[in-house]
Amino acid sequence: MHGPARGPAVIIRAALCPCPPLLARELTGRDPIVSGLREACAEAAARLVAADPDILIVVGPAPETAGWDSASRLDLSAFAPALGATLEASGTPGLPLSLGLGVLLLDQAGYSGPRFLQAVGEQEPVGRCTELGDKLAASAARAALLVMGDGSARRSPTAPGHLDERAAPFDARVERAIRAGDLAALAAVDATLARDLMATGRPAWQVLAGAMGAERPMTEILYADDPFGVAYLVADFEAAPNGAGQAGAS
Repeated sequence: MHGPARGPAVIIRAALCPCPPLLARELTGRDPIVSGLREACAEAAARLVAADPDILIVVGPAPETAGWDSASRLDLSAFAPALGATLEASGTPGLPLSLGLGVLLLDQAGYSGPRFLQAVGEQEPVGRCTELGDKLAASAARAALLVMGDGSARRSPTAPGHLDERAAPFDARVERAIRAGDLAALAAVDATLARDLMATGRPAWQVLAGAMGAERPMTEILYADDPFGVAYLVADFEAAPNGAGQAGAS
């Protein structure tokens, strides 16, 4: 599959969302399981669409690094076998969950413009991730980025990976970096520690760091919590006007 065409490297806006299946109403029903999470993700996606980019790129962790066809959609029946008879299996077999949920957010936000789907391998080293981000940033004169990925999954005894005392400090460092628009700190997240803590979003975060460039973006945290012992973070990134890097936070 081919990537987007190269051009001047400008990311005008980016968003970070987690990628739990509960974002899909078809899987969990209309009432949100986690209060506020869907709304925050919808707001982040709406801001990307309102920026009117030339192309919108979805980035998410997956077993392997690969580009996916822009028409791909998530096969929801693969995640709910018991509901298979009531769900329309019209998605793309094998489409990573992270990308599929990102596409779902864009569809719900009414985005119909050009898009590109980029999976980043869970084992990719930091340098490969930031290099990929730099290449994606050159996709159009005005590109926007939707980055999907969870924080640690070891924040409580009932978490998927059970409790690890390192999880909360790890997630706190990531959140501080995002609040400050500190892309260097985001790029410096330790891949081995992230893997130990089941923080699957790590490679996608570092693609984001590479894509946004050297200037600190203006940022806003829209959601930060750890339901089910998994860290979910929703954030908005806006390129600093005229290179004047400053960051804000809610």
